[in-house]
Amino acid sequence: MTAPPSNRRPIASRDHAWARALAAGLARTRVTPDQISLASIVFAGAGAALLAGWPTAAGLVACALCIQLRLLCNLLDGMVAVEGGKGSALGVLYNEFPDRLTDALLLVALGFACGTAWLGWLAALLALATAYVRVFGGALGFAQDFRGPLGKSQRMAVLTAACLLGAAETFWHAERYALLAGAVVIAAGSLLTCATRTRALAARLRARA
Repeated sequence: MTAPPSNRRPIASRDHAWARALAAGLARTRVTPDQISLASIVFAGAGAALLAGWPTAAGLVACALCIQLRLLCNLLDGMVAVEGGKGSALGVLYNEFPDRLTDALLLVALGFACGTAWLGWLAALLALATAYVRVFGGALGFAQDFRGPLGKSQRMAVLTAACLLGAAETFWHAERYALLAGAVVIAAGSLLTCATRTRALAARLRARA
């Protein structure tokens, strides 16, 4: 389930007719937003297994699909909860905890897939740090700050592109430059995102003081 409306991540797809129709259809079923959130872990786990264990052209394309299905779950759980009126008391936990786990699964797997495990762990740690700064700002009473340049959606877009480019790359050579480049971009972008969010939070604290 998603966070309260004032702290919802801005997602352009939320306003698309197909997303509204799909969310409305799910809201009429017995499927709960929390179950949709848990489904995102299943898709991320499958994607991570494909990425780390079967980084062939077919495996990388399948991983890209799993990443997008993970994001679809992230979109629909909030819409079913808020617009569909099916939120639960534990919804805030289901909103945050699966996201942190799915980010870690995919980014650590990326490190192993590109042959640089430490880079995957670093990317996962920095992705977690971006969420920490955001949620910490919320704990201080501010609206949560989703600014980038590399929030969750952007990280997954980079990873999806890296997988698709990596799949094409397999037809030319055995190196995994696209995956390595994706890991570098995600780690560097996440670090920059931590910096921009922290600087914005510091400005808010000074203004409040």
